[in-house]
Amino acid sequence: MTAGLFSFELRATDTLSAARASTFVTPHGAVEMPAFMPVGTQGTVKGLSVDAVRATGAQMILANTYHLALRPGEEVVKTLGGLHAFSGWSGPILTDSGGFQLFSLAQNTKVTEEGASFRSHIDGDLFELSPERAVAIQETLASDVAMVLDHVVALPNDQSVVRDATERTIRWARRCREAQTRGDQALFAIVQGGLDPQLRADCARALAELDFPGYAVGGLSVGEEPAEMYRILQATVPAMPADRPRYLMGVGRPRDLLEAIRRGIDLFDCVLPTRNGRNALAFTDAGPIRLRNVQFQCDPRPLEYDCPCAGCRHSRGYLRHLSMANEMLGPVLVSVHNLTYYQRLLAATREAIRHGRFSEFADAKLRGWESLED
Repeated sequence: MTAGLFSFELRATDTLSAARASTFVTPHGAVEMPAFMPVGTQGTVKGLSVDAVRATGAQMILANTYHLALRPGEEVVKTLGGLHAFSGWSGPILTDSGGFQLFSLAQNTKVTEEGASFRSHIDGDLFELSPERAVAIQETLASDVAMVLDHVVALPNDQSVVRDATERTIRWARRCREAQTRGDQALFAIVQGGLDPQLRADCARALAELDFPGYAVGGLSVGEEPAEMYRILQATVPAMPADRPRYLMGVGRPRDLLEAIRRGIDLFDCVLPTRNGRNALAFTDAGPIRLRNVQFQCDPRPLEYDCPCAGCRHSRGYLRHLSMANEMLGPVLVSVHNLTYYQRLLAATREAIRHGRFSEFADAKLRGWESLED
């Protein structure tokens, strides 16, 4: 895919799976994929400066259309120079459309063919979001990648509900495409279809006909078993264009990343590393470390000896102390470590794909994690 300021180039593919290494070029820089985006919902990754996020190895971050439209408002962001200047992040930024909020705020949401309306979680004011409005907000924010507005429903669900939402997602995607005016912003479509592999594949093919510069899989990791997610990816990804970025939204655990990469996914985002960091849980190759456990009170070791992050300059005992004392620095340092862990995992994954040993690498990682869980 090459389209003006954006391009996508496959660098290597795995011979035993659908894993691939690629480069996605945007107006604010290139992203080597597979890649993980830290979540900066409000224009900030919680508790971390942009320098701290950059030091983890992150190449691209995510911000949320719904939240920024409510506060401070997209026009305020525009007045302050757009999302890059506003946040201080100079690299690529992707904005979600707000479609997930139709699901997460479902008790207050009314969906019609025109769009969705729901009450603000901040002040209760009515917030209306149509496909055209979702695109307009994201164009005002001036992110590098914008997402179409999709209709997400809870899983499991009645098949008629899932089919109706999937068909609406396709119609809304077409309206988003027609509403787009910026040439310096790539608009990605979102594949829906619940846990029905045929519906997923049909949706992917219908969206491919609309010729978007990138495609995402949405509506997963919302309560279904991991095996179900892998099954749906196995059926969905082959129907997505091979010459465009493929993005799995809102996922996930380290093992989920590797399993999705095995099935051909290029891009991820998830709150898991930072949310767990704020709750004193650190990801390591030796398994998750729950720092509040008393066993770490006098532990002089870093979280990982070979990790270059700021958190690993300190002992587990010190990080536990910060958490138990409710010191702000504790969540910051563990969040930095977790994001660094994810970025190092993805960098090693890219290297393994480029050298033709992804399957061996992924299998070894998964076996190690599984042995720790037994």
